Amino acid sequence: MILYLHGFRSSPLSMKARLTGERMAQLGRSAEFICPQLPASPRLAMELACGLVAGIPAHELTIVGSSLGGYYATWMAEKLGCRAVLLNPAVVPMLDLDQHIGVTTAYHSDEPFEFKREYIEELRALAVPQASQPERYFLIACTGDEVLDYRDMVAHYAGARQKVVQGSDHAISEYADYLAEVLDFCGIAGETR
Repeated sequence: MILYLHGFRSSPLSMKARLTGERMAQLGRSAEFICPQLPASPRLAMELACGLVAGIPAHELTIVGSSLGGYYATWMAEKLGCRAVLLNPAVVPMLDLDQHIGVTTAYHSDEPFEFKREYIEELRALAVPQASQPERYFLIACTGDEVLDYRDMVAHYAGARQKVVQGSDHAISEYADYLAEVLDFCGIAGETR
């Protein structure tokens, strides 16, 4: 089972979420892919995400998180004891997102999106200073990320499986090239059923 957690102001319509879901469908495994629209509140986002995977054994679950979703995926992987794939993950979003307090729109919608000041404290409550079992993590970090510093990611996930991509961008525009490796880490074989 894969739980995909999108990033800040993103959605299940993001390129990486869509590619992952489409590949799972091609493999005949659509029922093993969950990608919810996360609320702006980190606390509510984690309540939703945890509820969606309640009862799934840790060894059958991998959380794939992009950007802020990677921060969430780390907290969930520590809480649940499952694997996590981190795609240019936010390491200290409390600092980065402070400048985004207020109302804006999501990337794939005209719906208002409000990020409230109290969400910074909710993020702080989800902080994981260090992965307890780094071998359960797979980091993909791009040196060309224009939003987050890949060096922070590499240092934070020391001991984890790491793929440092030279260049690229925050969105990991060539994500399709790495999807087979991501799914392999998730325990999803490449052949169709």
